[in-house]
Amino acid sequence: MATPGTKSYQFRMERQEGWLQLEDYVRRAEKDGIAALSAREVFELPHLYRGALSSLSVARSISLDRNVVDYLENLTARAYFLLYGHQRPAGQAFMRLLARSVPDAVRSISREFLIITAVFLIGLFAAFFLVLENPDWYFTFIDQSMAQGRQPGASVEDLREPLYAVKDVGDGLDVFATQLFTHNAQVGLMAFALGFALGIPTLWLVFANGSTLGAFLALYYSKGLLFEIGGWLIIHGSTEILAILLCGAAGLAIARHYIFPGRMSRLQALAVHGRKAALVAFGCLLMFLLAGLLEGFGRQQIVSDGLRYGIGIFMLGLWTLYYLRAGRGPEEDEA
Repeated sequence: MATPGTKSYQFRMERQEGWLQLEDYVRRAEKDGIAALSAREVFELPHLYRGALSSLSVARSISLDRNVVDYLENLTARAYFLLYGHQRPAGQAFMRLLARSVPDAVRSISREFLIITAVFLIGLFAAFFLVLENPDWYFTFIDQSMAQGRQPGASVEDLREPLYAVKDVGDGLDVFATQLFTHNAQVGLMAFALGFALGIPTLWLVFANGSTLGAFLALYYSKGLLFEIGGWLIIHGSTEILAILLCGAAGLAIARHYIFPGRMSRLQALAVHGRKAALVAFGCLLMFLLAGLLEGFGRQQIVSDGLRYGIGIFMLGLWTLYYLRAGRGPEEDEA
């Protein structure tokens, strides 16, 4: 909370009358429809919205208190939907969703993403070194049904051969890709949904996924096949694992804003930040779909380690650029 005399406090005092007026109009319209506003209030709404957008732009540029920026982002998003959300053709609205709303939502959970990534890596490295130290730990992290012959007693050739087995495009790969998409999406959405249980199950699920991968990598490392398994995994894993981490971060964001709602009530915080988290989950569904195609078709047809690594790294760079840079320009309605 900004204290008297600070830059954030002065900034808020000079402009908050318009923000509070806009918040009142938006809250009433969300509850009872636009008909709840008088003709004068409907006329004032776009001007108050543009004023709040201007304040948000200034707040971002001079790095004000993060609470002020979060408040303005939430307020302007609600006002934008009220003013323009029903006026776009479906195709245009969908493109705006992908071009601006989804990457904006992902950037808003950056702190949660760092936490969830750290938890994933802790699980990965813990399992990796435990299995290297004692192979008996392997089945603590890997279920027998998941192993499918990939176990400490397997020979190098038995582990290497499936990495380069080529399947025909028509050999059930479409069904295989669909199954992979369904499974991966279930894992990611579970990590997202468990955020409503205060985030603890989300953290555990992400930790467990990291430990599974760590045990798997340790097995192949012990057989001198780390580079080969890396290529086999990265072609789809750079997209799939990133999507799981984003889903987990979205779930963690829901938990954080429920426990620490700030100026809003807990229900208001869930409504506002839940919408952003849902946008992240929607973007992840598209990532899971692409990961399923890369795993079901690309990995089964491409046996070159270099090409596998190239595709995986390219996809990771593409997602990073998209989520960090997309939608940062001015709103088209701001002119």
